[in-house]
Amino acid sequence: MPDHRSPRHISGVAIIDIFGHESLRQRLAASLRAKTLPASLLFHGPRGVGKQRLALWVAQSLLCTGEDPPCEKCLSCRYVRELTHPDLHWVFPRPRLKDSDPDLEQVRDDYGEATAERAGMGGLYPPPSGSEGIYVATVRSLVQRASMSPAMGNRKVFIVGDAERMVPQEGADMAANAFLKLLEEPPADTTIILTSSEPGALLPTIRSRVAAVRVPPVADAGMKAFLSNPAVKAALDKNRRGTEAERLRVAAGAPGRLFSGESDARATLAARRIIDAATGEKRSQRYAAALAQGSASARGAFSDTLDALVELLGERTRDAVHRQDDRAAAAASKAVDAVLLAQTRTITNVSPQLIATRLIRDLSATLR
Repeated sequence: MPDHRSPRHISGVAIIDIFGHESLRQRLAASLRAKTLPASLLFHGPRGVGKQRLALWVAQSLLCTGEDPPCEKCLSCRYVRELTHPDLHWVFPRPRLKDSDPDLEQVRDDYGEATAERAGMGGLYPPPSGSEGIYVATVRSLVQRASMSPAMGNRKVFIVGDAERMVPQEGADMAANAFLKLLEEPPADTTIILTSSEPGALLPTIRSRVAAVRVPPVADAGMKAFLSNPAVKAALDKNRRGTEAERLRVAAGAPGRLFSGESDARATLAARRIIDAATGEKRSQRYAAALAQGSASARGAFSDTLDALVELLGERTRDAVHRQDDRAAAAASKAVDAVLLAQTRTITNVSPQLIATRLIRDLSATLR
């Protein structure tokens, strides 16, 4: 996470405004005014709906020194929008550092560069690849920072994006226990916000220590306002991402989907092939789908495919509920559990082909 002691506040590069979630922001603002906002929160909801941007908005409200926070006028608000506030600590999945046991300064430097890169893109960044994670050194750094006094104001805020990507490691029990203790009893001057598109993949010990807040898709009015933003238009036009109507359809209330890139499309295609193989009659099709996942060196792409599978099966569940088909809804929900189990196996040295073979067999028994 970034070391904000260096004078980087003069950059002037700010992330774009937050769009949508008006009713949820009103409820959160009311909790802030009443000083009843829980100290440890979990923002969960579909991928790309803006959970981390919402968390940054809450952080801005907490750190604001003006009236009616976030006032957008005070120095604290400016620093949060530039992602340079010394009391804002934002961590998210990153590639594993080359040093097998990096020190805290290396971790801070890595997050400083990554956060500056996100600020430079106006907050319009692609999702992390399947090979990226939140490793034990990051957790240690987070716990250490939480024990320190605020650097600028009277509060500090920690945001853990894609918290389901916390990677358990052998010998990391001390760091894990310290993080759980931090979630359960954070310092009085500390707020912690986790975000996750897969809350079921979080450890039960984590889920039991946070107040869960569901973040829904952005309504059409919010999406249209988002697409009208000059920075958004420039980014999407640069990549030739269709007309506004096409962008609305692709996003489906999740602005982040518009910045997922070609890797997301490939992952969705691979996920559909796995479902087709699991529900098809030809056993050879299942083997072909498993072999297509590649060897251990392709683990990152396979993790992206599993993420896409969760999304597709979630759509199946919602469609089945809409049709009032309880059997199909239960089957799709059980299939999601099988994918989440496969995701836990990807952190081992097991080949993606072997994991995919077992997963397709499990999905076949569930979905057919």
